[in-house]
Amino acid sequence: MTALEPRPYTVGVLLAGGVGRRVGLDTPKQLVEIAGRSIIEHTLTVFQDAPEIDEILVLMTPGFTEDVERVVAAGGFTKVSRVLEGGASRTETTWRALRALEGRECDVLLHDAVRPLLEPRVITECVEALRTHRAVEVAIPTSDTIVVVGRGPDGEVVREVPDRAALRRVQTPQCFRLPVIREAYERAFADPGFADRPPTDDCGVVLRYLPDVPIHVVPGSERNLKVTHPADVFIAERLFQLAAGRVPEQPPAAYGAALNGRTVVIFGEGEGEGDGVGAAVAELAGRHGAAVFSFPWTLVRDPRSVEEALARAAKESGGVDHVVGVVEAPAAGDLGRTGVAELTEALGAAQLGPVVVADAALPHLRERRGHLLFHSAVPYPGAGYALRSAARASVVALTRALAGEWAADGVRVSCLAPEPAGPLTAPAPDPSRADVARTVVDVLVSGVSRTAH
Repeated sequence: MTALEPRPYTVGVLLAGGVGRRVGLDTPKQLVEIAGRSIIEHTLTVFQDAPEIDEILVLMTPGFTEDVERVVAAGGFTKVSRVLEGGASRTETTWRALRALEGRECDVLLHDAVRPLLEPRVITECVEALRTHRAVEVAIPTSDTIVVVGRGPDGEVVREVPDRAALRRVQTPQCFRLPVIREAYERAFADPGFADRPPTDDCGVVLRYLPDVPIHVVPGSERNLKVTHPADVFIAERLFQLAAGRVPEQPPAAYGAALNGRTVVIFGEGEGEGDGVGAAVAELAGRHGAAVFSFPWTLVRDPRSVEEALARAAKESGGVDHVVGVVEAPAAGDLGRTGVAELTEALGAAQLGPVVVADAALPHLRERRGHLLFHSAVPYPGAGYALRSAARASVVALTRALAGEWAADGVRVSCLAPEPAGPLTAPAPDPSRADVARTVVDVLVSGVSRTAH
């Protein structure tokens, strides 16, 4: 096959047949929530967004296919063609997927659904590799020394220390031209000894039963973690947070293309001389052709006023594309030294304000498939630190919940909420308001939902 020929039809198969006992659960680990979404939602998103993937097939733990079908419907995963029950083992689950594709001419990428941090780059390289190879393995070098053990008189003993330079840790996806993997499995199931010594992955089936088919290796990623043990859940959560915090800087041309003729409504225009973050966002968006409407954050104390502000912006501009809430930190003092009335007043706008803005913005953003973004300033130590931290946590939690709920409406929800420096991290210099504004606009024009810390 030459590079000039069109790419074959490609199906991403998510193998989600596990239960999650090693994570300590009685329900499938694919449904465990990480970074505000279930693991399988994260994985589905990677394949849905990959331009090389034409179709997605999901093989789910028996008894839980309806749960995944609800996830697919709510998340707008339009590439998913079917959600089928998996088998009692990895090989049986793969075989069910291959039977579902019987009669098709396509390439297949078989991926563990509990590897939600797969990088799009890996998919791209795997699909490209299948143009010239019939089987592809994703793997990374091992940084640990691997030993071969045997049984001794008092337990295990080391028998061999293989050369680490030649060893790789296998990941997924594992990728094949469909006739290759189907023939390998047909030969496997015709072998009476296969069930007694099944390979642990699909490339192992090809290697054993089609030894003349070379398996090409594509470099994987240390981030392509498989969520198997309880600690993996916490590691994956943190990796998602770090990934969300890296907002890709957009080229200047992208600003004009994404903002010209669009409408941006900002709640939280800045104090005093108008040098706040909201004012900086308004200036930057307006400079690139957006119609900008700015209102003070104090407006959020009155839901009707917020509704009227959005209605006015929609009427004058023809519709609302982006709503930005620059959440003001509570001004109250330390807990235990501040009266209940003062605490209630301080937290009202910071915690309820985002809810008010979101509720009023949804009808407008649903109509234009728009973007709601909150910015919450870093809670610096000192008087009122506990209240500011509580307000920040509230905004982050709201963003995560809304991102899942509104995905089916095509509405993106993001939050920029930098973390304060901890005991193991050096304090970073405070970014200028112009830098923060550029980050806000980068997220708006990127078209991606983010909860950045």
